[in-house]
Amino acid sequence: MGKVAFVFPGQGAQYSGMGKEFYENFPSARRVFEEAGDCLGMDMKSLCFEGSEEELKKTENTQPAILTASAAMLEVLEMEGIQCEMTAGLSLGEYTSLVASKVLDFEDAVRIVQKRGRYMQDAVPEGVGGMAAILGLKREFLQPCIEEASAYGLVEVANYNSPAQIVLSGEVEGVKKAAELAKAKGARKAVILPVSAPFHSSLLKPAGMKLEGVLRRARIAPPEIPVVTNTEAKILEGAQHVIPSLVRQVSQSVRWQDSVEYMMTEGVDTFIEIGPGKTLSGFIKRIAKENNRSVNMMNIENVQDLKGLTERIRV
Repeated sequence: MGKVAFVFPGQGAQYSGMGKEFYENFPSARRVFEEAGDCLGMDMKSLCFEGSEEELKKTENTQPAILTASAAMLEVLEMEGIQCEMTAGLSLGEYTSLVASKVLDFEDAVRIVQKRGRYMQDAVPEGVGGMAAILGLKREFLQPCIEEASAYGLVEVANYNSPAQIVLSGEVEGVKKAAELAKAKGARKAVILPVSAPFHSSLLKPAGMKLEGVLRRARIAPPEIPVVTNTEAKILEGAQHVIPSLVRQVSQSVRWQDSVEYMMTEGVDTFIEIGPGKTLSGFIKRIAKENNRSVNMMNIENVQDLKGLTERIRV
């Protein structure tokens, strides 16, 4: 077997009940939820296990909730002796990868992402920005659509998720026009997303500037495990690059497809998605297929998953 990578999901993966089985079955996971609650002055277990869809959709709730659930699962996995040689996360998930690599303490990370969520939400007045998922159109064919649509309003790539999915972000009219043009160009689908802010667009630069101040108050250590960053799609070079990278990440494209391709060229053939949902697994399978690669893809979001994983890893 080649190298193992831990990967962590971002916003959108949340659901009521995430992490509950780990909390109920493992003291180490319980401590993570309690630590998050103490840090933020809120009942994190209640939010994650019983929170309404509306509560969980609030960006300042979503981000610390997903981070907490993912970090609790990571803690259990590490207690089971399962380690990785590389790590990455999609957008918000990058913070969990920084916790996994010991760059950030969990306490600092959960405080940071709550503020990150608030700053991202408040950066653009509601109704000004929007996002759209473009399915089934390669990036080289989408780029002319973006350029033409820019006459109607700012539109940029928020996420290069997989060969089959690219997400656009920007001003509402620009995003809508780009989606129309992409459909005409042959996209299988062009879906306007029900989001409240234009994430990962240059409209969020003010949020990045505010976030920088928060990051500077955190303790940042050199990575103990190589972290592949969203914006550069390569290994983080050292502690001094953490803050600039995370600030850029707020308003620049998340290069998830490029990041996975990089990890595969570095010898990763086993990806373990840790956290709610299976979104990253779907992306990684498509990316591997596009590159004629064979990968082992595993998920951890409940105790049964954990049992299956430990049996496979130890065979």
